[in-house]
Amino acid sequence: MNFAVHTQTLENYGAHAESGKFSDGQHYWKMKGGDTYIVSGLDRIQDAVAFVAAIAIENGIAWKEFPTDWSTEEEWLASMEGDSDDYREYKLESAKRVSPQTYKQKEAA
Repeated sequence: MNFAVHTQTLENYGAHAESGKFSDGQHYWKMKGGDTYIVSGLDRIQDAVAFVAAIAIENGIAWKEFPTDWSTEEEWLASMEGDSDDYREYKLESAKRVSPQTYKQKEAA
């Protein structure tokens, strides 16, 4: 079974011109996009979420990315039934297909 794990990104505009710190009052976070990861090679959704967290989480002063939503791939596909063909195709093409097995192979290469 494959799982769809979606992330959310945030950008701190305050970090581009100032310190970007909350303590300085120079933070200005804005929601940005995110990614969809289709995870294969795992049996449990919580393992898929943890795997995406391991490869995608970023937690810096200027940028953050973290998992926010997850489902089976089948549930994700079913949720697109009302979408236009072009939008559905865009979502499918944009999804990043990942697996602990292939990720390890890429690291070793």
